[in-house]
Amino acid sequence: MKKVWFITGCSTGFGRALAIEVLAKGEQVVVTARNTNDIQDIVEKHPTNAIALKLDVTVKEDIATAVKQTMEHFGQIDVLVNNAGIGYFASVEESEEAEIRKMFEINVFGLANMTQAVLPIMRQQKRGHILNIASIGGLRSFPGVGFYNATKYAVDGLSEALYKEVNPLGIKVTIIAPSGFRTDWAGRSAKEGAFTIKEYADTAEKNKGDIRGYSGNQPGDPVRAAKAMIAVTETANPPLRLLLGAAALKGARIKLDELKHDFDTWAATSEGADFPKS
Repeated sequence: MKKVWFITGCSTGFGRALAIEVLAKGEQVVVTARNTNDIQDIVEKHPTNAIALKLDVTVKEDIATAVKQTMEHFGQIDVLVNNAGIGYFASVEESEEAEIRKMFEINVFGLANMTQAVLPIMRQQKRGHILNIASIGGLRSFPGVGFYNATKYAVDGLSEALYKEVNPLGIKVTIIAPSGFRTDWAGRSAKEGAFTIKEYADTAEKNKGDIRGYSGNQPGDPVRAAKAMIAVTETANPPLRLLLGAAALKGARIKLDELKHDFDTWAATSEGADFPKS
C-alpha cells in the first residue's frame, strides 16, 4: 500500500528535495508551502500522487484546513515531516525579541501545532511516522545562533518526549539532525540582527560570516539527505535521532566528550547535593 506523506515547507531545501524523491518512488505526497505557486512544478509532474496545499504553520486555521483536505483526498497520513523552519544570526545580546519570537513561532510552535493536528489520525490508524527536522545545532550550540539553537533544542526535547508517549501506540518518531547542507537556510531564509556589538567580532560575528560565506558550498547534499530520510521510514526499527552529514556526526561526538568530561569531573559534587544516605 502506498504511503501518504505530509511535508511542510516544500518550496526549497529539504522539503522540496524530499517531496521530489518520495514521489519518484511512487508514494503519495501532500506538498505544502505558504505560496503554492512555488510548488506547482512538483505536483504537475505527479497529478495522481501529489496535491499542493497552502500552509503557513504559524496559522492554526491553515493547519486544520490542510489536514482536512488531505484526509478528504487521500484518507490517511502515514508520514508527517515537520520541515518548515527559519534561521536567525545574532549574538544573544544582539538578538531582537520580535525576530526571536517569529523564529519560535515557526520552528517550535508551528511544528507542535502540526504534530497535534496529525496525531489523532495516526492514533486511529495505529501507525505513522513523524520526522522532525532539527539540527546538529539542537545538540551542540554555536556562537551567533544561540536563539536558533534554542528552537532546535526545543524540537529535540519535545520529540524525545513524544517518542516515549506514542511509540507504544504504533507511532514512530525520528529527530533529523543535519549539519551544513546546500539548502537556502544560510541564504535568504535566515535574517540577522539589525546591529552588531564589536566585542562579539571574534565569536558571533565570525561564525555568522563563516556560515554565510560557505552558503551554496556546504558538503551536505539535500538529495542524499532525502534518500536517508526515506530509508528511515522503511526500517522496522528507526532511530530516535538520525545525524546527517559528517560534520553532524563529528559535532555530536565532541558534545558527548564534553558532557562526559563535565559529568565525570563533577560527579562527587553532583552526588553530594542529595540528602545523606542513612
